Amino acid sequence: MTTETKRLIRVRTAKGAVFKRDGFGKKKQLSDSWRKPRGQHNKQREQKKAKGNLPKPGFGSPVAVRGMHPSGFFEVLVFTEKDLENLDAKTQAIRISAGVGARKRKGLQEKAAASGFKILNTRVIKERVAEEKPAAPEKDTVKAKKDTKETKKAPAKKSASNAEGARKKGADEKKPVKAAATKSKPAAKEPEKKEEKAAKPKAKEGAKAPSKKPAPAKTEKKPAAPEEKPKAAKAKAKKMSSSEVKKNE
Repeated sequence: MTTETKRLIRVRTAKGAVFKRDGFGKKKQLSDSWRKPRGQHNKQREQKKAKGNLPKPGFGSPVAVRGMHPSGFFEVLVFTEKDLENLDAKTQAIRISAGVGARKRKGLQEKAAASGFKILNTRVIKERVAEEKPAAPEKDTVKAKKDTKETKKAPAKKSASNAEGARKKGADEKKPVKAAATKSKPAAKEPEKKEEKAAKPKAKEGAKAPSKKPAPAKTEKKPAAPEEKPKAAKAKAKKMSSSEVKKNE
């Protein structure tokens, strides 16, 4: 950028003309983009003080710098790589369209940088490298660890099985002794059982004998009936006395 263009850009910014739509601060739906006031009683159209300036000759920028980017290049919108063929890298800078995808943008940025163009909206494109795939080797390592654990535990199981085998052998050796003892015991117990059977009937006879003694108590309760008969006779005598009273009357 030459010194003259720098000076002209400085003059353009020094004017600082800003034109805003009338009433944009009164209603939310109105933007500050410029619209010419056309109302019959509009104060801005009538050039009232403090209502804002209207665009007039003298507010424009110098022709040499008009439409120039602050960087000193004229901006050009680019969509494909073919659009770079007829452009001048010394006076023009490119702006890649927002509709271009990441894959095509990457190739377009590389070609523009190689041909010496200034890119106004460069983007860092992250390549999706196969970083998620390393999960497969992790599974292999986990399997390898499991195999090592199983191999370490295997000898312990063998030792346990050997101990169990030794215990079983000891139990088998002791079993015949117990069997012999059990065979000899029944012969001694048989006479004892006979004695117990003989003793049991005696106990039953002793238990039955006292049950016959309360019989005389039942015979003592029978005389109670004749005692009730005299009461009935007394009742009859009372009735006779009532008849005798009638006869006397």
